Amino acid sequence: MKITILGTGNATVTKCYNTCFTISDNEQYFLIDAGGGNGILKILEDKNIPLTAVHDLFVSHEHTDHLLGVIWVIRMIGQAMNQKKYQGDLNVYCHKELAEHLIMFCNIMLVKKVTKHFGERIHFVTIEDGQELEILGCKLRVFDILSTKMKQYGFVLTYENGKKLTFAGDEPLNEQLFDLAKDSDWLMHEAFCLYSERDIFKPYEKHHSTAKDACKLAQKLNIKNLILYHTEDKHITERKALYTSEGKPYFDGNLFVPDDGEEIEI
Repeated sequence: MKITILGTGNATVTKCYNTCFTISDNEQYFLIDAGGGNGILKILEDKNIPLTAVHDLFVSHEHTDHLLGVIWVIRMIGQAMNQKKYQGDLNVYCHKELAEHLIMFCNIMLVKKVTKHFGERIHFVTIEDGQELEILGCKLRVFDILSTKMKQYGFVLTYENGKKLTFAGDEPLNEQLFDLAKDSDWLMHEAFCLYSERDIFKPYEKHHSTAKDACKLAQKLNIKNLILYHTEDKHITERKALYTSEGKPYFDGNLFVPDDGEEIEI
């Protein structure tokens, strides 16, 4: 199994794409969020990920930098269905209110040739805290991240060999959820900026964390591998080195600060 990081940036980046990624196994892809626009189509094309191999799409919350690309994915998959190029169904996993809004947006912006598949081959599967699903043959447990801003869900994915990956959403992992993430083989956690630049980017005012904060948390939770994402892009060319340098003194495990398009074996 591997993670393909499609985008690493926060909502206002211009030098990289918004945070989204896939988890894949045997050429089947689980897409998590889709960024803020149709740039998702080029990124998937560049990574040789065909939409015909995406049957499961998890939408964490309805901020524009996570949601708008979803509409493009639905549009293109609906068109592929009409052209008989897409086999099977698409499952879109999100909470109830988000499902209602996403259906409304799609009905406004997409043609009926696409939306006619809603409920037949394109399914909006509402999720709740604690719900368990099976994705890519793995157990996926959904959890409410207890967001201070907008209802948002993360998940814990446990694959066949027992290893565990925790996706914490785009806010600092809430203390009430520490037991869920503890001892994870992989933790995907936001790092809005460097701690040394907290006065510039004001992460705490936006309820985000820094590279140092995320690494200290991962150390506390006995995480083996930490992936940092959802960052600013002012240091895009040296971001990997800067974030690693700041975070590594606080974390004994393997630290990843990926660029857009980077693949990570899990």
